[in-house]
Amino acid sequence: MTAVISAARGWIGTPYLHQGAAKGVGCDCLGLLRGLWRELHGAEPEPVPAYTSDWSEPQGAELLWKAALRHMPAATGPIQPGQVLLFRMRAGGVAKHLGLVSATGANPAFIHAYSGHGVVESPLSAPWARRVAARFIFAQKEN
Repeated sequence: MTAVISAARGWIGTPYLHQGAAKGVGCDCLGLLRGLWRELHGAEPEPVPAYTSDWSEPQGAELLWKAALRHMPAATGPIQPGQVLLFRMRAGGVAKHLGLVSATGANPAFIHAYSGHGVVESPLSAPWARRVAARFIFAQKEN
């Protein structure tokens, strides 16, 4: 198991809180990744402006995708544990939900903060898998 998966599992049970990024207190999907970054690397790489639940939809701008690419390389090849998933929640919509692959193989899974559920580990079922718009490599902690 990678350090990022172990750290992410420590966030399971954190309540959902829009724009939150505090383990055990509250976070959204971006806040989960921000918190993991702080745990593993220290300061966040850039400030995150306030955002609404429909952020970037009116403009159709892939803001989250572009931000991810500024700090994580795009993943290629087979899906791997520890990769960050970016989901498009509806056809034609911008990609704006994030998760972290926690298991592959016969029982693929991912960890994410989901409105109404908090931070959970969910099966990466066909309905979720078909929504994946991009994958990124979460930088591992340097020794």
